[in-house]
Amino acid sequence: MTAETPAPPPARPTLRGTRHMVAAGHTMAAQAGLQVLEAGGNAVDAAAAAGIATAVLEPEFVTFAGVAPILIYLAAKREIVTISGLGPWPRAASCDYFNEHHGGAIPPGPLRSVVPAAPDAWITALERYGTMSFGEVAAAAIRFAGEGFPVYPTLANMIADHEESYAAWPTTAAIFLSQGRPPGVGELFVQDDLGCMLRFLADEEASHAGKGREAGLDAVRRAFYRGDVAAAIVKFHEENDGLMTAADLADFRVGVEPPVKTTFGDVEVYGCGPWCQGPMLLQELNLVEGLNLATMGHNTSAYIHSLTEAIKLAAADRDAYYGDPRFVDVPMDALLDKDYAAKRRELIRDGEAWIDRPPPGGVGGTPWPGPSEATAASGTLSAETQSGLDTSYLCVIDRWGNAVSATPSDGSTNDPIVPGTGFFLSPRGLSAWTDPDHPCSIMPGKRPRLTPNPALAIRPGETIMPFGTPGGDVQTQAMLQVFLNIFIFGMELQAAVEAPRFASYGFPSSFEPHDSHPGRISLESRIAEEVGAALSGWGHDVNWWPEFIYLAGSVCAIGKSEATGILHGAADPRRAAYASGW
Repeated sequence: MTAETPAPPPARPTLRGTRHMVAAGHTMAAQAGLQVLEAGGNAVDAAAAAGIATAVLEPEFVTFAGVAPILIYLAAKREIVTISGLGPWPRAASCDYFNEHHGGAIPPGPLRSVVPAAPDAWITALERYGTMSFGEVAAAAIRFAGEGFPVYPTLANMIADHEESYAAWPTTAAIFLSQGRPPGVGELFVQDDLGCMLRFLADEEASHAGKGREAGLDAVRRAFYRGDVAAAIVKFHEENDGLMTAADLADFRVGVEPPVKTTFGDVEVYGCGPWCQGPMLLQELNLVEGLNLATMGHNTSAYIHSLTEAIKLAAADRDAYYGDPRFVDVPMDALLDKDYAAKRRELIRDGEAWIDRPPPGGVGGTPWPGPSEATAASGTLSAETQSGLDTSYLCVIDRWGNAVSATPSDGSTNDPIVPGTGFFLSPRGLSAWTDPDHPCSIMPGKRPRLTPNPALAIRPGETIMPFGTPGGDVQTQAMLQVFLNIFIFGMELQAAVEAPRFASYGFPSSFEPHDSHPGRISLESRIAEEVGAALSGWGHDVNWWPEFIYLAGSVCAIGKSEATGILHGAADPRRAAYASGW
């Protein structure tokens, strides 16, 4: 079958450089990171600058008090570490609480809040691996918040689409509906409280000048988690029937741990652990590695069918096994075993789709049995599945060869702004289940399973490539397709990012109410109609997206040639992402 209409040249060229490079979800975030690199900072300093900036520039998708999983490659040591950037449920949270008081639902508002992890993630990254102060890396974000920036189409559309949600909370409406209406494209978007809060943290750091950089960073941490910012968070929860306490905040620290890993041919691929869906990408790669993808052809019916079925199989294992490994025994070695992938691959049937959720593999004891029929849905995909809790992404490679891949997240449509701070608390609780048997069930101090999952690919001696995307459950699917575009079909980086994509919705959504759409697959319209017709004949419920739709993700990637030192950067035109470098 024909794969797609003849591809036009990429809308943007692949960016090339020789010194350093940043790619991020917003052009100004990329510029913030590049300025830090030009000032002598390393990849971690630049990532912190770009990451904090996204919380200002992409408030529809990111909050400063949200999540920020980070993957770091340290060139001198050839070592890779991850920083979890994910907070736990408050001590007062439990399945029993939500089942007794809310009928098993996790309602919008403060009850969805988990401990904000992004601030400590950036502080920890700077402490351990950076060279600059918080004030230096946050300077651009402070300016963007206080001086404002022009509203861009994605931000305008998201606020307009969720106007009722923004209007439900006065503190939120005062910023996002400041003129009594959604802002239009090109209007100035100012966030005074957020700018003042970030300036306060920088001032707290500056008050410790002379005591060393680490003492200043720790002052920032204390101000947020134990000081005035924490007091504002706790007061807001007390006044709005929330569960967060001073002890929940004061005791929090992010985890720093090794990555999970697989190989695809001679390429090593690294991700974060099963507290997020990072291993799902690795399982997908293991599954498709044994298929003759090049012979199938790019975006043919056979190719899309095979990848979709592999994605469903990996999702079945994700839902059955992944969870906070401090509470759940996740059989990670078994799930990433190549022989296990070969057995699972046998469930991919030529010309026949799995309509119902495929079974999880039988590893590590009894898996979660699966969702009840009540979670299945039909027709139009729900607002939560489509755009409820989204994300940004950024990556950096510096002049010394260090690399960072990070996925800051937690948007503004699910939780109210804490008065005086300008930020939302992470509503990541809506990625949990009130079923006590689920590996991602709610427990005091337990982290919900995160969709953001930064990744890094290394072809030893040849290439290093941080990559990732926003997009909820579409993230690993978009990352898989871009990876294969590069390493199977030999596409240049920007062409690989811009190529038409597809996504499966045939498994439970990661987000409350965890609806599922059996057999549903969405195809961007540049994919040939006859491909969709063939997929329909094989049992897929085909839905057509317009071309370059933001729901297909917004992949960014930077590749560095080990032989020449040349950097290649790409950013997805499906959203406001851009790359910048020298």
